Amino acid sequence: MATEHFDIIIAGAGLSGIGMACHFTRDCPDKKYLILEGREAIGGTWDLFRYPGIRSDSDMFTLGYKFKPWTSDKGIADGADIRKYIQEAANEFKVNEHIRFGHKVVATNWNSDTCLWEVTAIAQEQTLNFTAKYIVGCTGYYSYEKGFTPEFAGRDDFKGQIVHPQQWPENLDYSGKKVVVIGSGATAVTLIPSMARDVEKITMLQRSPSYIIPVPLKDKFAMNLRKILPESFVYRIIRGRNVLLTMAFYQYCRRFPDRARNLLLSVNKKVLPEGYDMSHFTPKYAPWDERLCAVPSGDLYRSIQKGKAEVVTDHIDRFVENGILLKSGKTLEADIIITATGLNVMLLGGIKLTKDGQPFDFTQSMSYRGVMFEGIPNAAVVFGYTNSSWTLKADLIANYFCRVINYMDKNGFDSVVPVNHDPSMTTKSFLDLTSGYVARVRDELPKQGTKGPWKLHQNYFGDWISMKLSSVKSGELSYSKK
Repeated sequence: MATEHFDIIIAGAGLSGIGMACHFTRDCPDKKYLILEGREAIGGTWDLFRYPGIRSDSDMFTLGYKFKPWTSDKGIADGADIRKYIQEAANEFKVNEHIRFGHKVVATNWNSDTCLWEVTAIAQEQTLNFTAKYIVGCTGYYSYEKGFTPEFAGRDDFKGQIVHPQQWPENLDYSGKKVVVIGSGATAVTLIPSMARDVEKITMLQRSPSYIIPVPLKDKFAMNLRKILPESFVYRIIRGRNVLLTMAFYQYCRRFPDRARNLLLSVNKKVLPEGYDMSHFTPKYAPWDERLCAVPSGDLYRSIQKGKAEVVTDHIDRFVENGILLKSGKTLEADIIITATGLNVMLLGGIKLTKDGQPFDFTQSMSYRGVMFEGIPNAAVVFGYTNSSWTLKADLIANYFCRVINYMDKNGFDSVVPVNHDPSMTTKSFLDLTSGYVARVRDELPKQGTKGPWKLHQNYFGDWISMKLSSVKSGELSYSKK
């Protein structure tokens, strides 16, 4: 089968991939691009996860694209609404006609002689070959194949059903059942209030607590502004306000962890039943060592107040026939056990990366401005913020990479690669979070530097200024012609 050529190939048709394609349509309109998507639908995370209550843990005024206002009253949206929003963006920018569904990218090779990427994809058990001058990885940060589930002793002894949220059965019947959700992260706090209405009882079993913060489901200020201002103005105002508030609170947590901890605990105490054991909401780590969990309208707390949900902090000894035996000796009875135990972190979706046919160790590369990677030509990888909305960084990455492409076209360059010229540069992990899902794969992730454009700041305003004002003629970017 003949090799097809494109100017740009995007791997992934999720929130990032569709956003990147829209940016190319806007800022590089003459480029012929192709999106290769391994699944059969647009949406990525928001199409893959179908568990009850699936929703964003970031507000939609910042999770939405900069160029497409979020017009719903909901500040926190559910999966179906987000999927619809992504599809609308794809329709508006005619992205759909550039997508090949069921095409999983398995390998990419940079050919120095041709200054092209050779991309291998699998579709219907056939191997297909493509070439492109540029590639963009929009595969997210975790494996879509399966989530992370620890080895639980006695798993086969349990007579009920075990479910991981990433592989949620289409018609799981949990009405009138006893359910135990293992985990205390965003997935757990989303599942529990949604399922609590129909179950006999649902329990969140956690080894250690996470920080949880109630947030409004609807943005009343935005709703009032819409009465007097155009939608695009409202979107800019609320987006800017939310970015500012999120960054300010993050900095407060990092600089004054004890004060932030006390603030979060006091907020939780006010919405929990009087006399509730606050140890279940008192993490051992400092705020923002791990990502905070947002609870829209305090729905988790209402489920606890009504007696339909409970939180248990303990360690699992083993699964038993009728539930889970804890180290304390207590047994949690269950008909269904949900293992909300996290994701398998994986950058680039497991795509094999080579240069001139030789393996390239991606884990030893430093990120350049969070856009490109040291030693990898003509390529960008979209990885959003860990302390704010993913799309804020994705928009900046897309805008910057479009500038690089246009500069190369104007000057007739065939390749560009980030190069570190500072021999004193030291490196650290690409992700600063202490979350278990990050710690498990820290050695499998690329690096960031400790200074300059090689350092990731997790600060939208700082990145906006840096990336907008920085020249794409920077000395760290090495351009060349064939």
